[in-house]
Amino acid sequence: MADNDNVRVAVLGAGSWGTVFANVVADAAVQTLAQNPDGPDVEVVLWGRRAAVVDAVNRTSENPDYLPGLTLNPRLSATTDAVKALTDADVVVLAVPTQSLRANLAEWRGHLREDAVVVSLMKGVELGTHLTASQIIAEALELPAERIAVVSGPNLAREIAERQPATAVVACPHEETAVRLQGLFKAPYFRPYTSTDLVGVEIGGAMKNVIALAVGVAEGMGFGDNTKASLITRGLAETTRLAVTLGADEHTLSGLAGMGDLVATCSSPLSRNRTFGEKLGKGKTLEQVVAETRQTAEGVKSSESVLELGWAHGVDLPITEAVVKMMHHDLSPAEALIAFMSRSAKPERYGV
Repeated sequence: MADNDNVRVAVLGAGSWGTVFANVVADAAVQTLAQNPDGPDVEVVLWGRRAAVVDAVNRTSENPDYLPGLTLNPRLSATTDAVKALTDADVVVLAVPTQSLRANLAEWRGHLREDAVVVSLMKGVELGTHLTASQIIAEALELPAERIAVVSGPNLAREIAERQPATAVVACPHEETAVRLQGLFKAPYFRPYTSTDLVGVEIGGAMKNVIALAVGVAEGMGFGDNTKASLITRGLAETTRLAVTLGADEHTLSGLAGMGDLVATCSSPLSRNRTFGEKLGKGKTLEQVVAETRQTAEGVKSSESVLELGWAHGVDLPITEAVVKMMHHDLSPAEALIAFMSRSAKPERYGV
């Protein structure tokens, strides 16, 4: 991906965030060309499984299933053919559920360019292996660190689709790659920062979904801001404990990919995980909420992997443990709250 070459970006996954991110890249390309008409052009193609969604994006510049009423950049094209999307792509952006990533990569591996950079938008931990998305990508595609990056931050898809101001972090251990991607993704309303702390950014993104489930449950049970603020703050503490133990920079967790993402996800009704937890807190069963939830609430499945990852490294994750018991072991929200509040008293900086 040389500075003066045209660039092809393939975004695989036409859900809300995949569609929105593809639109961000298209908007960024328009801005770049306006500033430098003789500069490189950027082609953006979105892959989706469902023909109806792909057809709508191509005909009406809209994704009616996930972002009804919002107009996408007309230079964004879509296809149901993953091979077509991947052919000659300089940058491949992955926006599929974490738990299906490995199977998808097995299908796509042979169609990636040898020098393609792979970018993860996913925020989860794989069941069984306890691997983050970047680790799955490295293992499944056998890629070096300089060709794997992650984008994370307080990025509620609907708001960004409305082109409201937002920020994010582009993380890659190879700083030059992060900087190049930063330039590619910077739109008038979307400001990416760079980081080399891939571990901190990914653990922050994965754990905020779990904590948002707990905050949603508290909201559904009718508890007020003190309870929710306590869960957010203590959730950040256990996120930091785990991330630092795994090698992250503690400061990453106080930034956009840590605190920023956590606050947005726990506070907004646009958050799938918070909304999922809220319905549980109002008395619905897990099966009922799953049945009426159209999009993946990543924290539901990832909570088990996150907790097991914590256990494997001797890290105490009490909120995560309560969420796992609610989601997978029939503990009621009231019982989970009692279990959390009755824990032995500790210093605030316990374990950090």
